[in-house]
Amino acid sequence: MARVLFDLCGIDEGLRFSPYCWRVRYALAHKGLEAETRSWHFTDKQALAFADHDKVPVLVDGDETVIDSYEILRYLDRTYPEAPLLGDGVAESRARFFKHYAERALHPAMMRTIVMDLLNAIDPKDRDYFRTSREKRFGRSLEEFHSPAKGLAQLDAALAPLRGQLEDSDFLDGKAPAAADYLVFGAFMWARVVSTADLVSNADPVYGWVERMLDLHGGLGRMAMRITDIEGAYR
Repeated sequence: MARVLFDLCGIDEGLRFSPYCWRVRYALAHKGLEAETRSWHFTDKQALAFADHDKVPVLVDGDETVIDSYEILRYLDRTYPEAPLLGDGVAESRARFFKHYAERALHPAMMRTIVMDLLNAIDPKDRDYFRTSREKRFGRSLEEFHSPAKGLAQLDAALAPLRGQLEDSDFLDGKAPAAADYLVFGAFMWARVVSTADLVSNADPVYGWVERMLDLHGGLGRMAMRITDIEGAYR
């Protein structure tokens, strides 16, 4: 059976913006594994009923169905041990730290910066769901939550640990990228796909790392469709 990755899409089926799905897309490329990416929308809950889950990414690999981006990376290492993502116990512990760091420090800052761009990039049929669910989470309207100046200041502070690591190595995992890099970089792909906001200056060590990550695996990230590629067609 073909390997299938259910991947969140926006106003165009080619606009793939989920930071969690980008983690998996990079992990598959790292392993040299091909997968059909099947577009999925926020409101397509029934399409994932077979996985007893309602969020992406979901990876179907033959008879195996795996949910959650981090668990998919672990599955890929168990099943396809060449070109390890997580490595030994120490490397996995480091990757798990970066997973939590991205989700608890970077994602909130980026969300505050790009949330209205994100809303506009989402398929119109999903926008009511997105607005209702996120406003419940934030405890305020999207318009009240949206504050690029505060978001960028929050992000600048949150990037300090990343800068420290990248001053000494090209990647978070050292000389070559692996799980820690992909777990964090998914957030930058999320912002890049839906927004034109400049998150870091070109003098920042993080900027150089982002550029290197975009060029990995044949330019996987750099060639991805962005909202700027299609926005004229949806006005």
